[in-house]
Amino acid sequence: MPSELDLSLPNVSEDHLEMPNSAKLGTPGASRHPPRILLLYGSLRERSYSRFLTLEAERILRRFGAETRAYDPRELPMVDSVPADHPKVVELRELSLWSEGQVWCSPERHGAVTGVLKNQIDWLPLESRGVRPTQGRTLAVMQVSGGSQSFNAVNTLRLLGRWMRMITIPNQSSVPKAYEQFDEAGRMLPGPLYDRVVDVMEELVKFTLLTRDISGHMTDRYSERKERAEKKAKADLAVLSGAAS
Repeated sequence: MPSELDLSLPNVSEDHLEMPNSAKLGTPGASRHPPRILLLYGSLRERSYSRFLTLEAERILRRFGAETRAYDPRELPMVDSVPADHPKVVELRELSLWSEGQVWCSPERHGAVTGVLKNQIDWLPLESRGVRPTQGRTLAVMQVSGGSQSFNAVNTLRLLGRWMRMITIPNQSSVPKAYEQFDEAGRMLPGPLYDRVVDVMEELVKFTLLTRDISGHMTDRYSERKERAEKKAKADLAVLSGAAS
């Protein structure tokens, strides 16, 4: 795997590439730092098309001004087989906390996502010590297939994104016959499937710019506020009871 990502985009028409920005989205007082995007892929093969597609998405995100991290799932143990302080688990969770948006890309295997991709998601807790490492973050989903076009994997990824309380964008990418869509160097060939990936990443950046500063408010729930208040009232009562005894 190359240490330096080739950021060239020879398939992109620069005349039609528009940079998403906060001013155009009506959020002039928003955060000014680049959107932070974490990318996960679901295959360990040397010639992995889900990794190729993920790296292509990363190049496009960089071109749109995002800061990116692509997580390498190699040597990540099966979920619950080791303690959560394992270095690869810690790395994954810290990257999720760092991120403001994510990209999940899986091959479709037996009509579903791969264990490699699901294992990464399973290591991300809904909540840990009052912190939710995925809640409120934007999500784009993609899949590659060895045969005809299918949407089983992206549909499953959408379900998982909802379960992880993420904001999954409407657009998505499904690449059929992936072995025909990449050259020997692992670069995606030009065409409508490539253009769709550009569309998806553009939309992800826009949704991230729109939501990242208000995600806390958007995911603040009545039931959770009520639960917190009840716990605080019980704690306060216990303190008062202890002081009176």
